[in-house]
Amino acid sequence: MKSMITRSAALAAILGGALMLQGCLVGAAVGTAGAVVGGAAKVTGAVVGAGVDAVTTSDEETKARREREQREYEREQRRCKQRQRQGRDC
Repeated sequence: MKSMITRSAALAAILGGALMLQGCLVGAAVGTAGAVVGGAAKVTGAVVGAGVDAVTTSDEETKARREREQREYEREQRRCKQRQRQGRDC
């Protein structure tokens, strides 16, 4: 019974810490969780790791988003200038 409580406490601590980690650090935390807690922690840690990876943004994704926003801004500026030439407000 005592080992079950210890395992549960360790699992809670590891999962709490894993939520604060990002990127590839999650893989190391998941590996540590599996070594400390056992087989069940590997499955749970993998799910938490996948969730953290899903909400983090890679450099390529960030760059693509900025380029898309820049194109949208330039497009809106062109439309505004065209409206002004026609005597309308933007």
